[in-house]
Formats: sequence, structure tokens, C-alpha cells
Amino acid sequence: MPPPAPHAFTPDSSIRDPKSWSAPETAAQARDALALHLGEISRRAGGLILEAVARGFNVYTKPDGSSYTDADVEAERYILEALAAHFPGVPVVAEEQSAERAQAGEAIGANPLPDAFFLVDPLDGTRDFATGGIEYTVNIAAIVGGTPVAGAVYAPASRTLWVGGAHAFTLKIEPDAPAAAPGDWRAIVTRPVPEAGLTALASRRHADGPTADFLAGLPVHERIAASSSVKFCAIAEGRADVYPRFGQTMEWDTAAGDAVLRAAGGIVTDETGVQITYGRTQDGHVNRPFIAWGDSAASRRFLGR
Repeated sequence: MPPPAPHAFTPDSSIRDPKSWSAPETAAQARDALALHLGEISRRAGGLILEAVARGFNVYTKPDGSSYTDADVEAERYILEALAAHFPGVPVVAEEQSAERAQAGEAIGANPLPDAFFLVDPLDGTRDFATGGIEYTVNIAAIVGGTPVAGAVYAPASRTLWVGGAHAFTLKIEPDAPAAAPGDWRAIVTRPVPEAGLTALASRRHADGPTADFLAGLPVHERIAASSSVKFCAIAEGRADVYPRFGQTMEWDTAAGDAVLRAAGGIVTDETGVQITYGRTQDGHVNRPFIAWGDSAASRRFLGR
């Protein structure tokens, strides 16, 4: 069943203006409401991905060698339509649209970007998805002043939705289910570093030497391989402690998971301990190496800051 058209569900008027996302008197409430609304969009886009799985889909190769599928394109088209209808005038930097522009020799998104914009990865973990994996996600984040102020991560295969604004929450929900009631959500928070040592997460398909070297210098008790933004969400839920990534990633890969993790009490820093920022058009929206921490004190402890 196709998802509802964007005009069939609209955000509260109080969050349509991006100024409300950072105004001191409204920011906390607005950020939570925005995160919930981005969750509604992300899970409906997730339904389109599940439809593609059911009917079969084509896999294509971009000039840089990365993959995309029919599901990536369909989910992104829906998200872009919804964001344009619900937040007119707020720019969106989205993965597949950006790839098309880069191939055509155009700038990726507005340059410079305004203070507030969205980052979208319609299908994070495409390589895993294309080979039958189940850890792919839909990622949508709102950025203000380089910081992710609200985000949603939906894992269609497990029907799990994580959202983060001023606070972080999760629940299991079908893509086409009615909006969840407040009591359906479970609040999530990160955990302090366990005495037994760290549970570290690493990319299932993008291992690299610097990341392995970094983990070798930490008191790691357990190491788990995973795909997509579920790694950020596992740390946000207090099921893991650290996720380093020194290989190349893009801002749309991490912003939504970063928003959820920050809302749960975590932090995402570069290798020197400085929090990462978004909207770096001068770098083509390529992230610097980063480490996601559940316990913000751990970044100071292990990075010396």
C-alpha cells in the first residue's frame, strides 16, 4: 500500500518556522515535535523500501563506484516531496540528488547553506540492503548552525524507529500504522562506561586500518559489527559505548544518528575530541573521521580532552 501523500499529514504549525528549532523559549518542545514529525516521514519512506523488497529492485553503480537502487530513489523522492510541502523554503541536502548534481558538475545544495537545512539519506546501508541484509535505515536530520537539532532513523526490516530532539525515544511501529500515542514511546539514554570495558561497534563492510588501530588503544571488552545508523542508535539505547569511523562518510550518513545519540546523552567528536559539525559545503559534505561516544566523559578520558 503506498504511503499517504504529504498533504495528508502535516506538522504542527509551531515547528514550520526553523527559528522555533533554536529559540530559547521554544527549542526543547519544538525539537521533540520536529523529531517526531521527521519520524513520521522516515517510516512512510521505509514502507516504500519494503515494497521494493517485495517486488524486486534494480541495483545501479554511481561513477564513484558506490551503489544505489530503485528503493533509494523512490524513498528519497517521497522524503523530498514531504519536506518541501511541510517546511517550504528550508533547503535539503539529500544523497541521491547530490550524486546527480555532482555528476553534472553542479554544486551540492545551496552554497553557502543557510543556518537551517535538512540532511537526508533515504537508504543508509545500500550495499547491505542490495545483498539481502536487514540493517539498512532511513535517515532524516534537521541542522541549525552546524548542529543536528532533531533527527529520525527508521529501520524498515525490524520496524524500529528512533527519534531525537531535546530527548530521545524509540518504538516498534509498522510503516503504515497510525501515529504512535505518547505512551507508546520508550525514552532512551546512554550509559556510563562499564567497569568490564567498552562495547565497540564497527562497520560491517567498511573496515579500515586507522579505525582498527584506534580500537586497539581502548579497553574494549566486546566488539560488534553492524551496518548503517543502527550503530548510533545502539549507543543511544545504552547497548554499546563507542563507534569510531576513520574511513570516508558523508554528512547525510551520520547526521540523523548523531541527533538521536546527542539527545540520549552521547557525543560525536573528531579524533581530537571536538564535536563534529554539518553543512561543510567547502568539503563537499564529506565528514572528518569521527568517534561516537555514549559517555561524553569517555571522550575526554580516552582522547585527553
